[in-house]
Amino acid sequence: MTFVQFCFYVFSAILVFAAGMVVTIRNPVKSALFLVLAFFSAACIWITLEAEFLAIVLVLVYVGAVMVLFLFVVMMLDIDLAVLRAGFARYLPVGSVIALLLILEIALVMTTSFGPGEFTAPGAHPADYSNTKELGRLIYTVYVYPFEIAAIILLVAIIAAIALTMRKRPDSKYIDPTKQIKVDRNDRLRIVKMKSEGDKQV
Repeated sequence: MTFVQFCFYVFSAILVFAAGMVVTIRNPVKSALFLVLAFFSAACIWITLEAEFLAIVLVLVYVGAVMVLFLFVVMMLDIDLAVLRAGFARYLPVGSVIALLLILEIALVMTTSFGPGEFTAPGAHPADYSNTKELGRLIYTVYVYPFEIAAIILLVAIIAAIALTMRKRPDSKYIDPTKQIKVDRNDRLRIVKMKSEGDKQV
């Protein structure tokens, strides 16, 4: 076993453990932190596959920005965990069957059509090879339409997230643009005449 294979198995084990903790732990904040660990492990696996740019983007974008938003959403929505756990026993048989099917599928892939003979290691690249340049060339030429569709889906998701969090509360203050446009000069400015100190002495 080479050093790269050893690192692959170690980070894969950490990734599987972190993913299991994400869906089984009760505290949502701890679940988000385990998701950060899963992202780091996936980034390390991508580095072993010579996908350094994707690994760096995964750490910077998902761990540095998206996970912070996840934590804010978890804290803002005030999710009632008791209601979410109420139907756990009802969906447990269906979830168990799906989990067994996934495990069976993974076992079939690992034992039949997955190995060094079918998927060899990537070949050596020249010194001037740029992973970022090659990825950008493929995205904006071969996969430009899926890239644009993914961007539209993310935009819709952002709008939906804003619509869900913008709930009106009686103690919150909101700005009405129509009232701002109709405002008059007299409503904003009031001139008060006062006597000066010299007038008072006279």
